[in-house]
Amino acid sequence: MPEAARPPKEPAWAVGSVPASLISRNPTAWLALFGPGAIMASLTIGSGELIFSSRGGAIFGYRLLWFFSLVLILKWALVFATARHMILSGAHPLQRWMDLPGPRGWLPIVFLLLGLACFPIWVSFHAGTVGTLLAALTGTEGIANGGGHFVWGGAVLVAVLGLALTGGYSRLERVQIGIVILMLFSVVVSLFLLKPDWWELLKGLLVPQAIVYPDWIAGDARFANRPVWVEAMTYVGVVGGSGYDYLAYTSYLRDKRWGLAGSRIVGREELGGLNGERIRSLRLWVRAPLIDCTLSFAAVLLFSAVFVACGAVILEPQHRVPAGTTLLTLQAEFVTGNFPWLRWVYFLGAFLAMLGTLYGTIEVAPTVVRELRGLWNGDRSPERDQTVRRLTIAWVGGGALLVLAGSLVYCLKNEAGGTPPGLVAILTPANLFTGVLACGLICLTSPWSDRRFLPEALRMHWGLSGLNLLAGVGFLALGLKAYWDHSGWVAYSILLGTVSVGWVAAWFLGRRER
Repeated sequence: MPEAARPPKEPAWAVGSVPASLISRNPTAWLALFGPGAIMASLTIGSGELIFSSRGGAIFGYRLLWFFSLVLILKWALVFATARHMILSGAHPLQRWMDLPGPRGWLPIVFLLLGLACFPIWVSFHAGTVGTLLAALTGTEGIANGGGHFVWGGAVLVAVLGLALTGGYSRLERVQIGIVILMLFSVVVSLFLLKPDWWELLKGLLVPQAIVYPDWIAGDARFANRPVWVEAMTYVGVVGGSGYDYLAYTSYLRDKRWGLAGSRIVGREELGGLNGERIRSLRLWVRAPLIDCTLSFAAVLLFSAVFVACGAVILEPQHRVPAGTTLLTLQAEFVTGNFPWLRWVYFLGAFLAMLGTLYGTIEVAPTVVRELRGLWNGDRSPERDQTVRRLTIAWVGGGALLVLAGSLVYCLKNEAGGTPPGLVAILTPANLFTGVLACGLICLTSPWSDRRFLPEALRMHWGLSGLNLLAGVGFLALGLKAYWDHSGWVAYSILLGTVSVGWVAAWFLGRRER
């Protein structure tokens, strides 16, 4: 038979069997699918929940919980939509962005440029936070003119970089699953020992309330020039993860080889030619990220509720807020009030949680760069991947060490007794992009990708599509307002300048290809 007359051959993936865990109605069987979601949850436990949920509870009390719930629902929609598309087509969101209107690849280049600047800041923040814990434990907060936590943070970062350079996805998943399970057990026990006001906690979760600074915080100089909107948007960016975390999550599906993830990209016409049984099998695979994402965000919501409650019960009456060099140390009072011997247990748990967050954040960078490199260079050889991985880790690790070193030098030269640079202040500008604006852009492009590249039988439900559009508009609006409140035209100029550079770079690359 001539080649043109042959019926289209079904791709090799279509003959694979669907795992029993996807068909089972037993919830315990679903736990076998929990893997990439554990990584995603662990990326936010240390900073999002342990630090910023406690901080939010100390400032705003229980009334912040509904806001956290809303943010997590919108971020769940983001993650599930992108993972679903990857399962059904084998295409990562970055690959789909190559076909957006304008010069080919302009948005991936913008994400690359901003990621090069933001990742070292994120890594330095996590390392510095671990440093505050170790400095408090060893009583060395005052060395280097108040910069002891930067010294400890640099030492920890060097050790974790060594772990990252010899690791990979399998190790990352095992480490983070262990951390998430231990932390889940700990927070559930803590919640019942704390004995919060259960009615106020439930009301905070379900009833929207105004987010305004309490009267007592007016005397705190750290918040004098920090608008409440910027503070709230910091929580949006941190709780549940950032846009780059979600791009990495979608990439991790290649390692799991769920559905079409890990295979070649399958086009709309080829997918549309599949018979009903093959379509059904492919749709069953969507349950894998659905279960994984839902378990992940349920765990994050539980963590958030516990630490907001802890902050509201313990820290708010004392008018104490985790900040500066006390980002992790004040939380020890959550357990030491009634059980002083638990102080060391808390410090060990906090150290492991932040270490997992630091390690996971470092691993996110090479994962995203791996996807970006594949957009222009089809060479996915293991040797080249390892080279790019090492260079990326060196960049984010080296940049983070420079940030910590610069902060330490500032402390050493600041002999007049001024305030050393705060970790939250360093993080905020980067967080407003990676955790807010980036999420909005991913949400807005997901429905477009579905309609353009998937046949009607495989497109997302209108409810999921609408939730992504709502989240996209909301995240963009909130992020742009927070940027304005933070530094006005300076922030907008940097953002527009980066977009312009990405646009021009994409135009030159396209001209060179032609």
